[in-house]
Amino acid sequence: MTALFSRRHFTSALASASLAPLVSTVAWAQERTLDIRGGGTFRAVPIAITNFAGDAQQAGMMTGLITNNFKRSVFLQPIDPKVFADKQINPDQAPAPEFWRTINAQFVVTGRVSRNPDGKLRTDFRLWDIATNQQAAGQTYVADPANARRIGHIISDMIFSRIIGEKGFFDTRVIFVDESGSKEARRKRIGIMDQDGGNVSYLTKGDDLVVTPRFSPSSQDVTYMSFGSSDPKVYLLNIDSGQREVVGNFPGMTFSPRFSPDGQRIVMSITQGSATNLFAMDLRSRSTMRITDTPAIDTSPCYSPDGSQIVFESDRGGTQQIYVMGANGGGAKRISFSDGARYSTPVWSPKGDYIAFTRQKAGAFGIGVMKPDGSGERIITEGYHNEGPTWAPNGLYLMFFRDPGGQAGPKMFMTDVYGRGEFPVATPGFASDPSWGPLLK
Repeated sequence: MTALFSRRHFTSALASASLAPLVSTVAWAQERTLDIRGGGTFRAVPIAITNFAGDAQQAGMMTGLITNNFKRSVFLQPIDPKVFADKQINPDQAPAPEFWRTINAQFVVTGRVSRNPDGKLRTDFRLWDIATNQQAAGQTYVADPANARRIGHIISDMIFSRIIGEKGFFDTRVIFVDESGSKEARRKRIGIMDQDGGNVSYLTKGDDLVVTPRFSPSSQDVTYMSFGSSDPKVYLLNIDSGQREVVGNFPGMTFSPRFSPDGQRIVMSITQGSATNLFAMDLRSRSTMRITDTPAIDTSPCYSPDGSQIVFESDRGGTQQIYVMGANGGGAKRISFSDGARYSTPVWSPKGDYIAFTRQKAGAFGIGVMKPDGSGERIITEGYHNEGPTWAPNGLYLMFFRDPGGQAGPKMFMTDVYGRGEFPVATPGFASDPSWGPLLK
């Protein structure tokens, strides 16, 4: 794959006096804080995204991409453009607040996409606060046309952060297992895409079966397990360079690898005899440390955001449950207790406030969250067969897959952590095991 450009290569700080207001240095005259939890009184923020001016094809793409991002954000509600008095407004002038107030727009987005003489795209945008009739944010980006979608995601992030007060998540990528063929002879390869399903490409060819790909939270590296001609092995893959290497050769089967928050270690399960225990490996020295030592099956480990703890699933108590312990081992505390339920695939939120999980109870598979001490458990979505949650880097969204069974295959979905909205994630074919990557830089 082609290496990504950094955000600083996109951004152009404008020097001319006539265009200087596009630089996002204007503060709101009246600061307002949105309570994203909102309880029963939550209301998404109405926002109008006007048609970008300029190059018709690129401007249309930019308008549509930003609108679709906000539709899936839950916290921002794009207003139907059919009610706009003017489909196209001058992006260099403040919108008339009187009209936008009549359709309940709290913010208005305007912009332009044009081509420079060298063929590069220049994209300008402005975010207007209708309550104060002031510009709340704005920026200019210059980049190759091939990076136009990414510019749209960066603009979406800036607007989202300015209004919601949380980090964005649009300029991110997701790796997943692309599945094709019949249920009995399913071909599986690792795919990568933008978080909205765009820009799909493939990291493996499908010659070997691959499972459980996991994104590093701090770099463009991936770890996954591959079933080749020999014993299953855990691999490391750099997305930008395409370089792939085996983590190590261990006796028995290794699986469920996941990175530490700093990307310098991975934690994984290794089966030896009838027991499966957790091991951590330092990726620089390749030294390995055993973390658990029981006759049970300990698997699906995941670090806390500060790297001090690990959450994992184990049947050491007789049923599949979730436990938390120190990152170097020691006593483990069970945190899942719903009667008659089995828990799996625990994943710690990047914020540290929740642990997401899959819960199987009474024939239903639920995706839920609980606090790290096990309190506050709640199921966000439930049905057959939901599995494998992964967090957006801002800790506000989860992606997971659902397999209806039969000859149908798994599909991926996205939901916010409060369960206010659920959206399908478009993929070329069947898709499972998503892993959300970090915000691009």
